[in-house]
Amino acid sequence: MRRTRILTAVLALAAGLLAGSPPVVAAERAERSVAVAADTYSWKNARIDGGGFVPGIVFNRKERNLAYARTDIGGAYRWVESSKTWTPLLDSVGWDDWGHTGVVSLASDLVDPDKVYVAAGTYTNSWDPGNGAILRSSDRGASWQKANLPFKLGGNMPGRGMGERLAVDPNRNSVLYLGAPSGKGLWRSTDSGVTWSQVTNFPNVGNYVADPSDTSGYSSDNQGIVWVTFDESTGTSGNATRTLYVGVADKDNAVYRSTDAGATWSRLAGQPTGHLAHKGVLDTANGHLYLSYSDKGGPYDGGKGQLWRYATATGTWTDISPVAEADTHYGFSGLTVDRQDPGTVMATAYSSWWPDTQIFRSTDSGATWTRAWDYTSYPNRANRYTMDVSSSPWLTWGANPSPPEQTPKLGWMTEALEIDPFDSNRMMYGTGATIYGTENLRDWDSGSQFTIRPMVRGLEETAVNDLASPPSGAPLLSALGDIGGFRHTDLTKVPSMMFTQPNFTTTTSLDFAESNPDTVVRVGNLDSGPHIAFSTDNGANWFAGTDPSGVSGGGTVAASSDGGRFVWSPEGTGVRYTTGFGSTWSASSGIPSGAIVESDRVDPRTFYGFKSGKFYVSTDGGATFTASNATGLPSGDSVRFKALPGVKGDVWLAGGAPDGAYGLWHSTDGGATWTKLSGVEQADTIGFGKAATGASYQTLYTSAKIGGVRGIFRSTDKGATWTRINDDAHRWGWTGAAITGDPRVYGRVYISTNGRGVIYGDSSDAGGGGGGGTDPDPEPTGPCAVTYKITHEWPGGFQADVRLSNTGATAWTGWSLGWTFPGGQSISQIWNAAHTQTGSAVTARNIGWNGTVAAGASVSFGFTGSWSGTNGKPTAFKLGDQSCAVT
Repeated sequence: MRRTRILTAVLALAAGLLAGSPPVVAAERAERSVAVAADTYSWKNARIDGGGFVPGIVFNRKERNLAYARTDIGGAYRWVESSKTWTPLLDSVGWDDWGHTGVVSLASDLVDPDKVYVAAGTYTNSWDPGNGAILRSSDRGASWQKANLPFKLGGNMPGRGMGERLAVDPNRNSVLYLGAPSGKGLWRSTDSGVTWSQVTNFPNVGNYVADPSDTSGYSSDNQGIVWVTFDESTGTSGNATRTLYVGVADKDNAVYRSTDAGATWSRLAGQPTGHLAHKGVLDTANGHLYLSYSDKGGPYDGGKGQLWRYATATGTWTDISPVAEADTHYGFSGLTVDRQDPGTVMATAYSSWWPDTQIFRSTDSGATWTRAWDYTSYPNRANRYTMDVSSSPWLTWGANPSPPEQTPKLGWMTEALEIDPFDSNRMMYGTGATIYGTENLRDWDSGSQFTIRPMVRGLEETAVNDLASPPSGAPLLSALGDIGGFRHTDLTKVPSMMFTQPNFTTTTSLDFAESNPDTVVRVGNLDSGPHIAFSTDNGANWFAGTDPSGVSGGGTVAASSDGGRFVWSPEGTGVRYTTGFGSTWSASSGIPSGAIVESDRVDPRTFYGFKSGKFYVSTDGGATFTASNATGLPSGDSVRFKALPGVKGDVWLAGGAPDGAYGLWHSTDGGATWTKLSGVEQADTIGFGKAATGASYQTLYTSAKIGGVRGIFRSTDKGATWTRINDDAHRWGWTGAAITGDPRVYGRVYISTNGRGVIYGDSSDAGGGGGGGTDPDPEPTGPCAVTYKITHEWPGGFQADVRLSNTGATAWTGWSLGWTFPGGQSISQIWNAAHTQTGSAVTARNIGWNGTVAAGASVSFGFTGSWSGTNGKPTAFKLGDQSCAVT
């Protein structure tokens, strides 16, 4: 189940970013001005909670409740104990550095817990054009500095569950080590991650590859050096730790040690061979180095495994495997010790796909073990745990398996496993779909059942292929990698189930009938079974269609405006059309295989297609297509186009490549002729939403480069002017798959990401007059009170919360709060408000949705900032011209 981590989306992404196009004849260019302005948006995720592989969880062992999670393509997160949620840390990664949303390792500083480090990079092969980087933060991930590396890193490569590859010296925290893939060896920094150099005397760069015959470079890359572990007992504060262990992807030489702070290295004598050491965890209290071994690098594969314990004082090796290797059908990876009770150790059978993963626990340093579940009489099993997935009910997958399988599963790809170093009752572990955890783990030992729940809220890790926002019914339908897609009736709540019947492993395209939005179609990938499904109740329930011969993948699909016919361009065969719900299909003529297809949103017999620079039109319901004579369109296939609802033949097309035609085109005659919008240097998506007040044309949204800036843009005047609506703190890496506005809510936009789920934004400009600019400051009146609280402070930086209370008798319909910083502080990032700052004077104002403050009510916002000298609190605040009481 879910063995492939969104490679289809990645391959499409790579083609879009890397495949060049030869120059083509320039299309007609409209003479338009482009204004890039700032508009205040609030950004959230349409809640799914999880949805992807979490290969690493890192607890800081010096500060309670400080924990991080890393994902393979969706960035890094920090745990927020007060709300039991995760907060994203890498949303500032931009388009050009999209690969840095893949996190291969993460390290939290034990000396200075404010410091955290990320080893970023998604692929070591050609799919990611950029090198890896070390990102360093001194404010727990609120802001980052970057050190570029001379090689690539692979957060989504085979072996990504091993680790951690990145480690901070627990005694001298200016020293860090990084294990590199691709034969690049071991690297060290002695200046807190600012500069890096190779440890040239380290003797082994690794030699294991998953599949030497893979010509793509994905499975044939040397997995390299996979973990670094310090023995903190061999150092003193301020001095480099003397002993450290390094794991290498080499079945015969997996573990090395230095006893002189990295000056020299040697292979650990007597070590087991024939397996890869996925993890090495040191129990310094008892002098035990625990190692989890598998015959493969993971995270999907692994058929045999062992667990070993190494006595650091005597050099004695002990096989502590809970199951004889001959009886395993899996490898071991997840590995943790209880820092409050170091004789307690736990491990996972990460690659036990069927009937379920297994978790093992020992309270005597591995001498004896118990399991999370055991067979009673096959196929029946007894679990030491209960599972409560009510917060993420889709984790059952809508399945009804036969024993010994159960739903929800305990997990799969369980390579991350950590006991809270301050709380023996709390454990978290990552799976291929979520983070699970428990807060009564010690009930395992007493014979009582402990409770496992998702502990993943705030961590959104789906890769998004397509989005739709119908004019009625659910506001959002999504096509996702790995978990298919969802119907969101409430963006703030997790849907009860993904699309099922059938349940595609990846949904590649979906559409609804514009004048009959209850009719919805989706297509996708499935190991065995149909690749198309239909709904007649707006996506609430589904039934499978029938595949025409030769279909091997989803491709793209289009529904006629009235829902009476469909055109499908699947993988593996040519374009097909049908009337009704796909019981039989006929071949479309005049259009090549692999074309992207869409429908006119007014005329039910008109469909459109695009392939390799040519635009195609059908006026007979998809039976025959005719190529347009238009030239100058992008020559490659990295194109998205859509027809405007309500106007026949009004089509917008975005796409291209930097070395050819690239931008945004508009046709008002069904693709016969096109106008290229000047000033839009690059564009990759196009979508439509509710028109602004007084506007005669629907609002346009695009992920584009305009005015030299990459971002998410909005136009309320048919593309004459554009407003950038995101900011540098909200860029989300690659956003080129899909975008759509909401036809019912002005300013709302839904954005696809490649690993951060579905982002939606709401504008502070509730009516939207014009293409750019911002709202004037409100004119609030009445008595007020302010509470200003510094919630966290570190050298040179701080975080503050502000509560503004309406102590008068009438409601405010907008507010603007001013103050002066006493110590030259400067705001760097603000949330739940917009702000301007001139010198030390600051004005914060509402952002639309929080402008109304009833009498007796309050509104809060927060920010991070920098300071030097002193970080004193402001002593006076004004609401407009009215002075506020300071509480």
